[in-house]
Parts: sequence; structure tokens; C-alpha cells
Amino acid sequence: MEVTDVAQTALAQHAVIGKMLEYNHEQLVFCNDNDSGLKAIVAVHNTVLGPSLGGTRFWNYNNEAEALIDVLRLSRGMTYKSSVAGLNLGGGKAVIIGDPKKVKSEALLRRFGKFINTLGGKYITAEDVGVNTRDMEMIHNETQYVAGLPVSMGGGGDPSPVTAYGVYMSMKASAKEVFGSDSLTGKKILVQGLGNVGMHLVEHLAKEKAVLYVYDISEERVKIAVEKHGATATTPDNMFSLAIDVYAPCALGATVNDDTLSKLKCAIICGAANNQLANEKTHGELVTKKGILYAPDFVVNAGGIINVYYELDGYVRERAMAHAEKIYDTTWNVIQTAKTEKIPTYIAANRLAEQRIEAISKIKIRY
Repeated sequence: MEVTDVAQTALAQHAVIGKMLEYNHEQLVFCNDNDSGLKAIVAVHNTVLGPSLGGTRFWNYNNEAEALIDVLRLSRGMTYKSSVAGLNLGGGKAVIIGDPKKVKSEALLRRFGKFINTLGGKYITAEDVGVNTRDMEMIHNETQYVAGLPVSMGGGGDPSPVTAYGVYMSMKASAKEVFGSDSLTGKKILVQGLGNVGMHLVEHLAKEKAVLYVYDISEERVKIAVEKHGATATTPDNMFSLAIDVYAPCALGATVNDDTLSKLKCAIICGAANNQLANEKTHGELVTKKGILYAPDFVVNAGGIINVYYELDGYVRERAMAHAEKIYDTTWNVIQTAKTEKIPTYIAANRLAEQRIEAISKIKIRY
């Protein structure tokens, strides 16, 4: 290896370690297997409260740097999500780089499972974008450190109903603060993203007779929401200009950004997507200045991690749903803390998570 190559390699490593320092991560694992085509990154953020648990995202990233930032942000979010939800879990996440429609295979998933197994339980994987319960079965062939398994294997199956219920509870708590009542009847709500979680959320809102606007890249899903639940379809060009009460981002993150905030006409942001704020500090403060109540995403969407957590001790759906209902109280507490201390809600939620981690760190070592 030439000297310049060594220098470039050292610089790249420094950049990676620098990002770990920025987000305060414990461990990063880079996985490669030429035979199966596997290229993956596993990020373990914090294990004070227990083993790190978080889904595996299979996504066709533009480059490796983009994948790295995503897995670091998502794993940190999982730490905070589990902490605020009162779970005895740390935060972790994994990303597999590539187009799942083209490169996903049994061999790739099982090879990924072998990498997970080498961590000895420090990281437990589950479903995320691009990965389903059938894929979890494949991974489970090579490691026991898997959650989100099908019901037939003793798992909780699809976690989206629990996640959606938690979002619904958080939205009601937010409405109570803004409108004086937690009723969503007649409230104009935009649901962006009609995946499993988004569609279940639409069902809850339709039953409460909310006025629904929907958008998804899948015209078929939009058609279902319109015909079955009486929603009104919108487009990317005008959805952020609608006069609405609640914006519910339920697709990918960073939709709360400079561009959208200059257009958004809503009183509440409350949805299932991870990392909704493109820049946590900048946009977390800007929504507050604009008079919009932002329900922090890792508080709102904790139903998914709650669901898989209950798999670890013998799954009972009723227990998971009962725990997800408490997201109403958690959201309310975050809002009241933010009001009392005159701080943005994202800071109030972060502090709540950090306080529990700090308290527990004094009585136990990391996993």
C-alpha cells in the first residue's frame, strides 16, 4: 500500500470515529461478504439499559457515507426511544446497502445473521424498511438475536398496528394541549406515507371522523385510503401548503426542513417517521418559533420497539397495546416539561431519555 493510500485510509477512519464521537456511539461493525453481495453496517449506540435493539433497514443508499449517517442517527434514536418508553433496552440499528428488489437473497440474509451472531447478543435485530417477517426468519436461521418474528414462530408478527396505535395516542395528547380536547373529530390531518403504519393510523383517524388528506408514492395505497376511509388524495407539489391541523409524516425522515417549514400551515407535527427533523437543533427550534407543536418522533413511534420488546418474554399482544397506550402520557409529560422549562419539545424529550440512562448507569455496567 502506498503512503498516500495509508494516509487516505487513516483520514477515512478518523472521519468515522469522529462521527461516533459526535453521536457518542459504543461500537460500529462493518460487514462484507463478496459471495452473497452483503454490505452492511451495524451501529450499537448505548447499552446502559440493556442489549441494543433496533431494526435492519435494507435501502439503496446513494453512497456509503449516507448509509453511515443514517445508521448512526437511527441507532441513537433507538436509545432514546427505548429509554423514554421505559424499556430495558439500549439502542442499535443496522443497514444493508443495496436495492432489496435486486440483491436480497436467502444467502445474503443468512450471512447477515452470522455477523449479528458474532456480537453475542449485544445487538438484537428486527424489521425496518425493506425487511419483513419472512426475512427475519432467514436471519433467525443463523442467530437467536432476532425479534419481530412471525406469530407462527412465537413472535409478535407485524408490529405496525401497535406503532400506529401509539402514534394515534400521541396525536390525541398533542391535540389536548393545542385545542383543549383530545378529540380528533373534524380535525384536518395530512398523513404522508401509507405503509403499514400509515394505513393503520388512517383507520384510527377515520373511525374518529377526522378530515383526512393522504399522500404516498403508491397510487394503489392512496386509492385504498380514499375509497375505504374517505380520505382526499394530495400531491407532493401542494401537500405542504394545505391548511391543516396536524401533519403526520409516516414515511422516511427529514421531511421537516427549511423548504417544508416555509410552507407548512399546521398546529401539530406528529407522525411515525424516524428523524423527522432534517436538523434536530435548527428545525426543532424553528417549529417552536412558528408556533407549531412538534411531538418528538422517538416518543411518538415507540410502539414498534414496545411490540418487539414483549417478544423477549413471551409475546402477548394485549400487553404490547397496553404499554403503547402509555405513549399518550409520555407525550403529555414531554409537552408540559417543554412549557414549564421554556424549551423546545425535542430537548425536553432528549432530557427525559438521558436522565433515565444516567440514573441507571450508576447502578449497572453496560451490556
